[in-house]
Amino acid sequence: METTITSSHRTEGSAPQKRKSEFQKMLGQLLKNRAAVISMIYIVLLMLMALFAPIIAPYGYDQVDFAAITQPPSAEHILGTDALGRDIFSRLLFGARVSLLVSLMAQLVITLIGVPIGIISGYFGGWVDTLIQRFVDILYAFPSLLFIIIVMTSLQANLREAERGFTLVLANLNDVTGGLLGVLISLGLVFWLTVSRLVRGEVMALTEKEFILAARSLGAGNLRLMVHHILPNIMAPVLVAITFGIPNVIMMEAGLSYLGLGVKPPVPSWGLMISEGIKNFRSFPHMLISPGLALAITLLAFNYLGDGLREVLDPSLRGKH
Repeated sequence: METTITSSHRTEGSAPQKRKSEFQKMLGQLLKNRAAVISMIYIVLLMLMALFAPIIAPYGYDQVDFAAITQPPSAEHILGTDALGRDIFSRLLFGARVSLLVSLMAQLVITLIGVPIGIISGYFGGWVDTLIQRFVDILYAFPSLLFIIIVMTSLQANLREAERGFTLVLANLNDVTGGLLGVLISLGLVFWLTVSRLVRGEVMALTEKEFILAARSLGAGNLRLMVHHILPNIMAPVLVAITFGIPNVIMMEAGLSYLGLGVKPPVPSWGLMISEGIKNFRSFPHMLISPGLALAITLLAFNYLGDGLREVLDPSLRGKH
């Protein structure tokens, strides 16, 4: 009896040990990827700097100094000032808040829309899958930027005319966030398509696996199968897709701000700063170089981190680098 108890205890303790060793193995492989590690450190530092921007920034993002207009980098303004005498370094820090907040919140919206639709489409198949995929194909037919511009302009027009009800609540929320609500809604309506297609493919491959068939034979319902058995097994590719999706959203937000459809001034955005810098590039190149480099480095960092996570989480790529 004692031998049986001892062996059972060993069996119970081996599973967490195995999971722990697997996690350590993946973490060790990720740490071997120098580009991914450097990117991760940069992203963490950027997030901390954006979070504590009011403390770190030497000036307010809307603080104007007419005695220091278009000043080049100096001891007082390490990255110089813009056409209104505002400190570029301070505006970069607050602009990072906007870019990161939009990208992370947009990924949350995209995941909440794309993952359930992808699971339903891949799990049920048949006419449900056909109906959903034809709708996705119709949305894919529209150019993303054009579709976002149409959504943004119509949304802003409706919010401006809001007088009561839920629309007025959305209009007030949009004003409080400096126009971010409209950006989040428009980006969420476009970028969920890719995630839903990815999830659909993963689910279609999982539905014929032995553990799914076994759970179904034991009486598990559709909802339980989708939530408890399928969803945990598709989170790895979804996590990689989110990491790759963040730079796309940052770039799109910068493009919208460049076109005047993003956040409302004087709230800073990297896209808005780039738009202002392009107008003065010949005379004052420092106004464009700083936000342009910040945007480019951030996009590269998220892409390198996404590559590193894909190599670690994808069994077919594991151990190749």
